[in-house]
Amino acid sequence: MAVKAIDAAALARTQRRQGCAATAPWLHAEVARRMAERLPVIRQQPDVVIDWWAHAGASQALLAQAYPRARLICVEAAARAPARERQRAPWWSMQRWRREPPAPIDEAALPASAGQLLWANMMLHAVPDPEVSMRRWRRALAVDGFVMFSTLGPDTLAGLRALYRDAGWGAAHAAFTDMHDLGDMLVAAGFAGPVMDQERLTLTWPTPEALLGELRTLGGNADPARFSGLRTPRWRLRLLDALRERAGADGRITLDFELVYGHAFNPLPRAKVAGETRVPLDDLRAMARGGRRSGG
Repeated sequence: MAVKAIDAAALARTQRRQGCAATAPWLHAEVARRMAERLPVIRQQPDVVIDWWAHAGASQALLAQAYPRARLICVEAAARAPARERQRAPWWSMQRWRREPPAPIDEAALPASAGQLLWANMMLHAVPDPEVSMRRWRRALAVDGFVMFSTLGPDTLAGLRALYRDAGWGAAHAAFTDMHDLGDMLVAAGFAGPVMDQERLTLTWPTPEALLGELRTLGGNADPARFSGLRTPRWRLRLLDALRERAGADGRITLDFELVYGHAFNPLPRAKVAGETRVPLDDLRAMARGGRRSGG
């Protein structure tokens, strides 16, 4: 399956900005809450929970509530972890007397078979190749461990894409991966029993400025086909006017988001079937002598 087109430099800038944010986006927290409602279908009680890209996932309180006895490992991408470390409270702060989440570690430093549950909320659409991340997930999971994740599907921001297309403004954002393709990637990465689901969430804003402000917390335009130059203040006014024209009778502007959920298990590794079978020469001679005696 082809890797989606994405500007790696623009993606890294977005990751650094999100890593410095004081809080996770509201939408991420809402999706985490919805995904946590699905946890009761999993009977396994993990001893170790891996929270993949933990800061932006906004899930630590939910995971602690669902698995109070489990140890939590927070994982961040290389571009995000240093920023989160700088924001930890100083030793003299009263916040140090409260229970803090564990310090994040880089995803490349996570040992194999580290946990029984890997939780990845709203991060898969922000990587160039989702299957690469899935292979890292499987390496981090113990046998019979399971992954639960959420991401944005291709129906997300369809109205914004139409607005950009009608105005001739290039790509509004990088493409999102279809739910069925994500299921195929899970299987290709070695997971078993993948289950995929989706729902649509409609958000509204009172002004175009509020809409753009929230979209900025969710990421940035990393599509290589986006407008290559700097936008002008005049263009921004045109964008605000175009968004304002999309307001409904109540004066609010709406955009749809497709939320994709998935979970799968890490099965026992399959024994490799040899491409050839080798038999010692003495065994072949014995087989040949036995064959002559039986035939004679």
